[in-house]
Amino acid sequence: MLPIAARRGNSNGRPETARPEQTGAAGLSLERFMPYRLSYAANLVSEAIAQQYSALFDLTIPEWRVIAHVAEQSGITQQEIGLRTRMDKVTVSRATIALVARGFVSRSKNAADRRSRRLCLTPAGRRLYAAIAPKALELERAVFGQFSAAEMAALRRFLQRIDTAAAAAMLARAEPTASTRGA
Repeated sequence: MLPIAARRGNSNGRPETARPEQTGAAGLSLERFMPYRLSYAANLVSEAIAQQYSALFDLTIPEWRVIAHVAEQSGITQQEIGLRTRMDKVTVSRATIALVARGFVSRSKNAADRRSRRLCLTPAGRRLYAAIAPKALELERAVFGQFSAAEMAALRRFLQRIDTAAAAAMLARAEPTASTRGA
């Protein structure tokens, strides 16, 4: 069962017993469907960490991601952040607007592309990042500290392979086939 099932309780407040695994008419079981499981696990980790960022720093997940990417690469554009984080441009834009309004991020003209702006942390943004970064590492240890160094190295390798395979699958779907080229 998905971990979410363990959090569900019945009327007496006790967790429900696991239900037998069910599959849809097409044989799909979300509990075994790897894209769903990866998304679920990533969202669960993000939500656990976001609770801390929200309580301690009044930041949303997209705002934290923008701060972190600008801290790593000063002068990055919103479009580049979107590509690196897989967040849509509206989400990146809203997070950036909020961070600019709060005085954590500044925008400057992009000489290479006048339609975009380069983002930099302000002094207040650098202080915020300096406070958040150690907390982020602490939260990472809280979630992943139960795994050995070898397990973490294997997980990183698997994630890299998944990234590569997913990117290749996206490219393959984007390439026109003989039937769509008119051949």
